[in-house]
Amino acid sequence: MNFTAVVSIYRFEMARFFRTITQSLVSPVLSTSLYFIVFGAAIGSRIDQVEGVSYGAFIVPGLVMLTVMTQATSNASFGIYFPKFIGTIYELLSAPISFIEVVIGYVGAAATKALFIGLIILGTSYFFVDITIAHPAAMIAFLVLTCISFSLLGFIIGIWAGNFEQLQLIPLLVITPLVFLGGSFYSISMLPEIWQKITLFNPVVYLISGFRWAFFDTADVPIAMSLGAIALFTVACLAVIWWIFRTGWRIRQ
Repeated sequence: MNFTAVVSIYRFEMARFFRTITQSLVSPVLSTSLYFIVFGAAIGSRIDQVEGVSYGAFIVPGLVMLTVMTQATSNASFGIYFPKFIGTIYELLSAPISFIEVVIGYVGAAATKALFIGLIILGTSYFFVDITIAHPAAMIAFLVLTCISFSLLGFIIGIWAGNFEQLQLIPLLVITPLVFLGGSFYSISMLPEIWQKITLFNPVVYLISGFRWAFFDTADVPIAMSLGAIALFTVACLAVIWWIFRTGWRIRQ
C-alpha cells in the first residue's frame, strides 16, 4: 500500500474543501436550518408527534441523511471528474499507485467532508429541538457507512459524467427525490398500505429507517434489513469501480 499517494490525494481534496468553505459548509448548514424552521416550526406546530417522537426531532435523522447523501455524492463526483476535465488524470494513472489507493484517497476525503458536515448539521439541530440519541455508536456507524457508500457512488458518477451538467444530474434528479420519498419527513406507516409496499422498493428507506432507529429506537423496517441494504449497496459500488479500472471505461477514452 502506497500510503504517501493516498495521503497526498486525501490532503489535496481536503485542502480544496477548506478553500471553498462557504460553498462546502456554510451553504448546506444554512439550507438545513431553513428546513428546521419550515418543517420543524411551521409544520411541526400542526403535527404533535410521530411514533411517540416530537415532529421537530423526528425529522432530524432525515435531514442529516439528506445532507450527507447529497454532499458525499457531489464531493466525490467532482473530486474525480475535475482531473478528467483538465487532463491530469493521466498523470494519476501513470503514477506507481493502484486503483485501490486512488479510490481510498478520493472516497476517503469525500466521506470525511460529508461526515464533518453531517455532524455539524446534527449539532445545529440542538438549537431547534431537544434530541436524545438512544444508540450513539450505531448512529455513528450508520453515518460513516452512508458517507462511504454514497462517496463510492459519487466516484462512479464522476467517472461516468461527460460534462458538468451530467455531474449534477443524478444527485439532483435521483438521490434528492429518493430521500424526500424515503421517509425523511414522515414515517412510511402514515401512508396508505399500497404505498407502504411501493415505498419499500426505495433503497433510501432502509438507510433513513436504520439511522432513525439509532436515535429513537423505532424504525419503519427491521434494523437487519437496513444493515443488509447498506452493505449490499456498498459492495455493488465497489464491484462497479473495480470493473471501471479493469476495463478503463470512461478513464482512458
